Amino acid sequence: MARFESSRTLFDICETHPEVVSVFVSNGFPQMSDPEKRQAFGKQITLGQALALKGLDPAVFAGLLEAALARAAGLCESGLKHEAAAEIEVTGLLPCPVRVPLLEEFEGFVATLASEQGTRVNYELKAASQGLDWMGHRLEGPADDLPDVFLSAGFDMFFDRQRFGRFRDAGVFEDLVSYQGVNPLFADVGLRDPRKTYSVIAAVPAVFLVNLDELGERPLPRRWSDVLSPEFEQRVSLPVGDFDLFNAILVNIFKAYGDEGVRRLGRSLLESMHPSQMVRSGKKEGARPIVTIMPNFFTKMVREGSGMQAVWPEDGAITSPVFMLTKKSKAGELQPLVDFFAGKAAGEIMAHKGLFPSLHPEVDNRMGSGLPFLWPGWDWLDSQDIGGLIRHGMQVFEQALLEVSA
Repeated sequence: MARFESSRTLFDICETHPEVVSVFVSNGFPQMSDPEKRQAFGKQITLGQALALKGLDPAVFAGLLEAALARAAGLCESGLKHEAAAEIEVTGLLPCPVRVPLLEEFEGFVATLASEQGTRVNYELKAASQGLDWMGHRLEGPADDLPDVFLSAGFDMFFDRQRFGRFRDAGVFEDLVSYQGVNPLFADVGLRDPRKTYSVIAAVPAVFLVNLDELGERPLPRRWSDVLSPEFEQRVSLPVGDFDLFNAILVNIFKAYGDEGVRRLGRSLLESMHPSQMVRSGKKEGARPIVTIMPNFFTKMVREGSGMQAVWPEDGAITSPVFMLTKKSKAGELQPLVDFFAGKAAGEIMAHKGLFPSLHPEVDNRMGSGLPFLWPGWDWLDSQDIGGLIRHGMQVFEQALLEVSA
């Protein structure tokens, strides 16, 4: 965005937007916290030069700056529009790193839709960090009372037989994504639902960040089975608080390794940290994680020479899908919204701002080719009570924590 152009100085940016000072401080520019040093140092270096100096990804860093502005302005609590006469209702969660730019694009789209076609849209799109519990009451009534479009990442609610199950089985939802095929990055993954119930519009890949200083003589972990081995017991940081991603990890580990794999995952846990904390975990005192499991987005904040190495698992990055569910009964009315959320513009926001690769065939995901992804498969998902599996998996995981800490 223009307010964070690479040619602007750090001093100029921080004077205009003091809310972002903490972002610079936490990513290798401690002098920005001191007003005198901020002026002396910040006037001499542009944003582009600073990011090049630290080896930071410009798109990812811009996302962190935008998120800091959003928090300060209270935008993390917005994403809400309600008027009694609206014909369409959209509800759900958006991944935090892309929520602000995606909402800005969506709000413009909704305004255009109202002015050109007379279609009014209500929406409540919260940050993914808030979880789905607030949405639960919407599933207690008949199908007619449901929102018309649901959006969320992860497996928690959309595959729970006690929540969405009765609507899914009754054929309430239909995949209305109009493009054919899939992005080449996902050519062999099988993310499109062959039963045309769920729409997957993007993915959040989970990868490893390895602290080489803590690794010692151990071999570099390259597969999920490596992280589950006794060598890494109580030396792994997991995104337990990131419900969407952690549930995807639980589901995939259970499918591949059963209860024993989930138990090993629990025994591996040293601590739970937000991904932005994980990137800086090499500076912690005391026991430090050897491996942190995090969205690929946050590995781009690792500074050159920090002793941290990102590893894309050889058996695949565990994939937390960004889902969209749309009502079959209102297909014609909803098609413009489906085309927006599944379209190229929204896909580029996902891929370029959050490093959440898009399924849209024309989006350049900027991730090369041949990267493996772990996906449990639609047949297996349909055969399981995923909501019950997640609850069971958490019990096994927590019991393992108690055992290893006893």
